[in-house]
Amino acid sequence: MTVFDENDKVKNGNKLPLKHRITEHPPLSAEALIGWINSRRSMGNLDTPAPTRAQIETAIECAATAPDHKKLSPWRFIVTQGDARHDLGRALVDAAQAKAVREGEDLSEKDLKKAQTMPLRAPLIITVVTKIQAHKKVPPFEQLLSTGAAVQNLILALKAQGFSTVWRTGLLCNEPAVKAYFDVGPDDYVTAFVYTGTSPKDEPTRKPIDIEPLVRFES
Repeated sequence: MTVFDENDKVKNGNKLPLKHRITEHPPLSAEALIGWINSRRSMGNLDTPAPTRAQIETAIECAATAPDHKKLSPWRFIVTQGDARHDLGRALVDAAQAKAVREGEDLSEKDLKKAQTMPLRAPLIITVVTKIQAHKKVPPFEQLLSTGAAVQNLILALKAQGFSTVWRTGLLCNEPAVKAYFDVGPDDYVTAFVYTGTSPKDEPTRKPIDIEPLVRFES
């Protein structure tokens, strides 16, 4: 399990090559860039290849440009791959069992197997945690929203490098056993499991979205 802290985005003091850094002028026209963003789709059941460490660090650097009131940097990134995915699966089983006992429910073998194998649906998972910090001007909900913005940046940066993703959470993500596995405090949140890899399928075309009921203009 590899932990990336946004205050130590690039290990050993190495800077990303200039070609990977954001420049003043986007490489695409505004129309092309907007079309590319609109083409993003969640893709499940991912396979290899997964991004390299350098590609992950590039994506996390983009994630850390999310709007961040008072520069609290409330995000943490934990990269899980290889055999560590089985360890995460066992944590999810522990969480499912504890939740079932608490709620007086019974789990079938099918339920337990599903929890155990959930992390195997992609070669790599980037878990994004919101580390809530006390600040009189930045309530917890703002810090959660900032982390959500960081996740979107992360997903788009991975897409830009040729990888597919799906943002998952589920009923178990903030159970005590899962928080303990990721060393997440009781007041902090597991905000996203970003399953990452290569999809055997092309991204389906998105139907036009009717924004009329979603927007109100005032003047």
